Amino acid sequence: MSRLARRGFLAAAAGAPFLRGQASTAGHRPRLGVVIDVHREDRVDKEFARVRELGLTCCQAHVGEMPAIALAGPIRDAAKKYQVEVTAAMTLGPGKIDWDFYGGPRTCGLVPADLRAQRIQALTLASDLAKACGIGAIHTHCGFIPEDPNLPLYRDTVDAIRKVAGHVRANGQIFLMETGQESPVTLLRAITDTGLDNVKVNLDVANLILYGKGEPVGALDVIGQYVRGLHAKDGLYPTNPRQLGKEVPIGQGRVNFPEVIRKLKQLNYTGPITIEREIEGPQQGADIQASRVFLEKLIQQIYG
Repeated sequence: MSRLARRGFLAAAAGAPFLRGQASTAGHRPRLGVVIDVHREDRVDKEFARVRELGLTCCQAHVGEMPAIALAGPIRDAAKKYQVEVTAAMTLGPGKIDWDFYGGPRTCGLVPADLRAQRIQALTLASDLAKACGIGAIHTHCGFIPEDPNLPLYRDTVDAIRKVAGHVRANGQIFLMETGQESPVTLLRAITDTGLDNVKVNLDVANLILYGKGEPVGALDVIGQYVRGLHAKDGLYPTNPRQLGKEVPIGQGRVNFPEVIRKLKQLNYTGPITIEREIEGPQQGADIQASRVFLEKLIQQIYG
């Protein structure tokens, strides 16, 4: 399965008249968005248009394996045309990625030494593209960060994160590390060990479960102060030691969304909640619409 199919990037996005990323947070409660794929110029307008069709207000945008600065104009134009806010630009960089417990540690993020230089380059290109668009955050999976901080691989990975985040910081942006492939404590350690104040978290509430690394309410006790983005999806714990757990529609998995939203309110979180459904075809759009209705009601009940 291709990386875009695996990540479930929808041809859609969401709206507000700017692209300022997390810095654009406004209001007293989170706003809903969706993940989109704009890695080719010929699909940019369609992606932003479909966000409006979904009735959403913001998005995270996948900008390709080696993001091209030529995308800046089309992204700016489409965002203005459809009144869409892009809260983060995302890339995983070039190279094969295996989304499982055996290949994943060798292929995902900034951890694999043989892919690290290319992934750093991709993230710096994404940051430069985002700067040209006025997007305030860069988002990625950093990989299976080692639990043991004494390992050279841990130190090398933190050095790579620091290098990327330093470039991102110079561009006036935050760097979002997505949860899931490491425990919340390991993620917290890596963040603090970078020594940079712009390294933050994109909390994927289902990934913690899919990877068997915990559950999101407890994770918020550990890393809540760093959360600047959130993926709304649902899933089941893994029962095959080689494969991730199964992603399912919101409400059919193990994520306790009412408790997640209550905890977010306790933390005064008013940033984006980005819906992600990792399937393809018409059912993806239907599930996203159902998720939007479910989450809007829940946010209204809890935030008021």
